[in-house]
Amino acid sequence: MDLIAQLEAEQIASLGKDIPDFKAGDTIRVGYKVTEGTRTRVQNYEGVCISRKNGEGIAGSFTVRKISFGEGVERVFPLYATNIDSITVVRRGKVRRAKLYYLRSRRGKSARIAEVSNYKPKADKAAAQA
Repeated sequence: MDLIAQLEAEQIASLGKDIPDFKAGDTIRVGYKVTEGTRTRVQNYEGVCISRKNGEGIAGSFTVRKISFGEGVERVFPLYATNIDSITVVRRGKVRRAKLYYLRSRRGKSARIAEVSNYKPKADKAAAQA
């Protein structure tokens, strides 16, 4: 393991976040901490993950798209942001590409994504190396 990857792994371990295994096409629910004045609450943002950038690293991010009041809304979240409370996978999508930008021009039935019925979680990296 090179030095940069080793430092990155240490940083991720110190954050102690549990990021689920998800990819483009999955419907995910992101619990985002919102501060209003002195109060802080968790607001859920649920939509389809249309892209992942920079993989599993500390600089990774993902884009979530949802339809809100008939208007498409996209939001980019850093993977290890301190404002993210939780990420949960609602359903797994069956797609054949890594970036689903074509969904921006689709509405209704043509924007649907088939659900994966035979999902198997990836083997843990630590268990694979042992």
